[in-house]
Amino acid sequence: MALSRSADSVESVLAWIDARRAEAIADLQRFCRQPSVAAQQWGMEEMAAMVQEAMRGLGTEPQLVTTRGFPVVVGRFDGASERRLAIYNHYDVQPPEPLDAWTTPPFDAAIRDGKLYARGVADNKGNLVARLWAVRAWRETQGTLPCGVTFLVEGEEEIGSPHLGEFAAEHQDLIQADACLWEAGYREPGGALALYAGVKGILYVELRARGVAYDLHSSNAPLAPSAAWRLVEALKTLRDPAGRVLIPHFYDAVLPATERERALMAQFPKDAAALRRLWQVEHLLGPEDDPAALTERLLFEPTCNICGIWGGYSGPGSKTVLPATAAAKLDFRLVPDQDPLTILAQLRGYLAAQGFGDVEVVELEDSERPAQSAVDTPLMNALVRSARRVYRMEPLVLPRIAGTGPMEQLCQRYGLPAVGGAGVGHASSRNHAPDENIVVDDFILGIKHVAALLAEFASTL
Repeated sequence: MALSRSADSVESVLAWIDARRAEAIADLQRFCRQPSVAAQQWGMEEMAAMVQEAMRGLGTEPQLVTTRGFPVVVGRFDGASERRLAIYNHYDVQPPEPLDAWTTPPFDAAIRDGKLYARGVADNKGNLVARLWAVRAWRETQGTLPCGVTFLVEGEEEIGSPHLGEFAAEHQDLIQADACLWEAGYREPGGALALYAGVKGILYVELRARGVAYDLHSSNAPLAPSAAWRLVEALKTLRDPAGRVLIPHFYDAVLPATERERALMAQFPKDAAALRRLWQVEHLLGPEDDPAALTERLLFEPTCNICGIWGGYSGPGSKTVLPATAAAKLDFRLVPDQDPLTILAQLRGYLAAQGFGDVEVVELEDSERPAQSAVDTPLMNALVRSARRVYRMEPLVLPRIAGTGPMEQLCQRYGLPAVGGAGVGHASSRNHAPDENIVVDDFILGIKHVAALLAEFASTL
């Protein structure tokens, strides 16, 4: 198939997608109704089999590559061009709790007011299904794809991808491609799609404090050391009220933004007022009077965040207790060139130096290094052109997103450029929270975007 005739071909592909709209939505609901919570080992085998069967239905025999954890599903499709695009996604989702905070059950995949609500619909099943349907659209209408495509779909992203690095090292023959389309994509409040060429890294730990041997009556507070207070005092040493991390040398390896990266961020500054309305807060942490600086802070500054904290009694009513134990989960979002293991050692050393050597620091999940590809690559250029065609507006091009994924261990480590942004989420998708959702129309646009991208990428030098 001559790709120069892709204008006519793409139009017929996009028309086919519109004609199959209801079928595509039903397929997404089917994926979302299958639980696949890696952290709870719930439904993972069934979900991997569903992904495998979906690829088989597209005309390939996918491989279920075993790891020491959940398998990676690999589906390889040939195309008219010698160029090959790897597509990374994951089939696991976050735990759905707290269940009572959902308007409808998390795996019902209910549609209300033009939105589909389900755990994992934005992160990451909506993107995965949209990309599978883009391949289907080309094969149904043209008989082949414009370029080669290799799906790499893992089942452990939401628990830190602990075995993806081993998979990548052992199966370079499966991964080889000209570039990789990364998993996530979201529309900003104004409707523009945000494209990116990097992700932050992460270190996830739990701090554990112990006081007395067992919970005491709170009347003993004048004499008995409280684990809860001990934990709070340790936490207070880690960050100032503006969000700056106080661990010595924490920022030593941080790379500043380049002139090109600052120019991109200046074109698409964060809207502080919109964020305050969305999050229902009176102020943000950061320079609200300088939106471009606010964007740079979000994307280029590392963080120390408390994900959860507990100790003692938290049930209904009162229970006057002095807790024997208390704990907090923390994540550190890291930027190039911070090393998670170095940060872990600095954290432990700093707490000990501050007199909190008794507070245990436990790494809960495998850490992930930050990753950054060049902003200007053939894949990014193809993403921009295809986004203009489908969304009828200019996409945002940013150096990276503030989130994390295993981009370094799958791609950057092996010189494979990775770019993301072709996705179906939006600013209020509530990833990792109750009532996670996407706009149904955005799902259809996401299919079209990837379908148009395949033609653009096939002809991009």
